[in-house]
Amino acid sequence: MTSIHLGFETTTVTLPLERILPTRIVAKTVLKTSKYRSILASVRKVGVIEPLAVYPEKGSDGSPHYILLDGHLRLHALKEIGATSTICLVSTDDEGFTYNRRVARMTAVQEHRMILRAIQRGVPAEEIAEGMAMDVKRIQERQHMLDRIAPEVAEMLKDRMVTPAIFPVLRKMKPMRQIEATEMMILANRFTVSYAKVLLAATRPEHLVDSDKPKRLEGVSAEDIARMEREMERLNRDYRAVEGSLGDTMLALVVTRGYVSKLFRNEAISDFLDRHHPELAFEMRSIIDAVGGDARMLDR
Repeated sequence: MTSIHLGFETTTVTLPLERILPTRIVAKTVLKTSKYRSILASVRKVGVIEPLAVYPEKGSDGSPHYILLDGHLRLHALKEIGATSTICLVSTDDEGFTYNRRVARMTAVQEHRMILRAIQRGVPAEEIAEGMAMDVKRIQERQHMLDRIAPEVAEMLKDRMVTPAIFPVLRKMKPMRQIEATEMMILANRFTVSYAKVLLAATRPEHLVDSDKPKRLEGVSAEDIARMEREMERLNRDYRAVEGSLGDTMLALVVTRGYVSKLFRNEAISDFLDRHHPELAFEMRSIIDAVGGDARMLDR
């Protein structure tokens, strides 16, 4: 059996900033944005939470240097506050695109866990708020964001860019219904408060935490809610059926795409199809691109 190739070294390292080589210049306009000011304030008060991603490479003088794959704004912020070193993840691949495709930006769940870690280390909420350029009340809300949320839901949403406002809506449902609603949000790729409220409105009273409290959704009648309940149940069944076969289907599509792509790399075949069957050639190339995009989304 072949061993699994790790994308990063198993431990982090602390490197001098002078040995980290950026791969792009941070524009002056970026330094004036609220995003950079937030990063600068966070680095100054809390420190670097997400390590920089680097790839080792020997310099022309033989000394080791590290190419920066991800973290240009954090590196600039560290230099601005006068830091001399920082914690880094050492990549085994020098492909910056690969790193950025596989690692998402900080999500609501990740931010929640970061705030909890900072509080556990004894950092006052006021300092965290100042460091992240947030209001103290917002920090407190993020601290308790996953209270009474099923662990399975937190796991499913940990890498999803969701709005924190959906969690109070999910909190009104019982754990099993929270999981079902989350699965439907993932299936629809919609993580908005309005969609979460629709799922709440379509939830049967016995699946609500407060089943005696009537559900109200402006502009929606009792008949509409009953219809939504039926549609949601059917959608959930369809989701589970598709989930079981998705992996095999994508594998077959990827293998087929590879074979068809190989055919198109043959100039004789490609030229013949373009001259005699242009519509077919166009559709086949479109399918190749579509399957490639779907495979990348599934991997992400």
